[in-house]
Amino acid sequence: MSQITPPVFDADQHMYEAADALTRYLPEQYQSAIQFVTIGRATRIAVNGRITEYIPNPTFDRVARPGAHEAFYAAQNPEGLSLKEMTGRGIDAMPEMRDPESRAKLLDQQGVTATFNFPTLANLVETSAAEDYELTGAVIHALNQWMAEQWTYNYKDRVFSTPVITCGTVDGALKELEYVMSKGVKMIVMKPAPAFGPKGWRSPALPEFDPFWREVEASGIPVAFHGSQPPLDGYVDMWEPRVSNNFMGMGTFRRVVLGHREISDMIASFICHGTFTRFPNLKIMSVENGSDWIQPLFNDLATIYKKMPQGFEEHPHDTFRRNMWVSPFWEGKVQDLIDLVGEDRVLYGSDWPHPEGLEEPNGIYKYSDPMSEDVTYDFMGDNARRLMGMPVINPKGDYLKV
Repeated sequence: MSQITPPVFDADQHMYEAADALTRYLPEQYQSAIQFVTIGRATRIAVNGRITEYIPNPTFDRVARPGAHEAFYAAQNPEGLSLKEMTGRGIDAMPEMRDPESRAKLLDQQGVTATFNFPTLANLVETSAAEDYELTGAVIHALNQWMAEQWTYNYKDRVFSTPVITCGTVDGALKELEYVMSKGVKMIVMKPAPAFGPKGWRSPALPEFDPFWREVEASGIPVAFHGSQPPLDGYVDMWEPRVSNNFMGMGTFRRVVLGHREISDMIASFICHGTFTRFPNLKIMSVENGSDWIQPLFNDLATIYKKMPQGFEEHPHDTFRRNMWVSPFWEGKVQDLIDLVGEDRVLYGSDWPHPEGLEEPNGIYKYSDPMSEDVTYDFMGDNARRLMGMPVINPKGDYLKV
């Protein structure tokens, strides 16, 4: 990367929610469905009586230090340490992880002008609640109410916290969209996976969901498809016995098979089912899903397009490049992604304060290949600013259009 270090718009930071984030506003009829349970010295969440270990400590009173797993994801692990060994002793959750005022002060220290602030605990809700779509909708709404109170959805145009929308039902998604819009939302987040509703498992890209996407497009609000608890865990369980569903306990086979299947299939659905063509102004961002999946998806789409051009109203690659923005993993090859999807579609995200992220956002400069000055400005923040309709830092790059 160039030697300049422009102010960052970090497209991937996270909050650590309070212990009652899922339950403070949960209606009484659902209270018993979400329980914290103690197993030995560990605390876990039970959803409808089923314990999930996906998040090691869902109270977040003690957390892994930011960037604890950096060496693993940078492929600098010659000793073969496990993620648990790399994590070491946890730290007390800092105020910057818990409230917007403290986070904004930290952003000043980090050289970050603004950030998308994604929930952490939400990762386990839709998978754990699974086929109870009414419970899922109620818990998600309770979380969004808590988030609006604790963080706000737009703290001083710097910390854009992202409420969740689930598509169990079209009416439910529309109602939640209306609620978060009433609270000044600037970015929403969705799980890249099919949703369960009255008709069973369905892709949210099917035409029945058009009323929802029509409203999203009209609002101009970007939607982040953020990596989450993999929906294919059950499939992998057919191949090998499960030891743990804790993300730090995943073995080599599970990592290879899961890969980035969920985000690839999600985007394939939005292209093949025509949602992006029906709503060409939708702004969709892939976050914490990496970018290695895009070239294979492009290859598959190109092959099908040659065989079934009548199945598409436009070339699927053009569709992707018009509707999609991508925040690659910090250890990924940025220029390769730029060559594939375009310079104006690539956003930087540090994943702070998660252990698989970077200790601090500017840590990316240790790993990124050299880039021109304009590309550095675009990747490190100006593309996110354009996506949000905010002024750019580098006017020379303002030829790029959203």
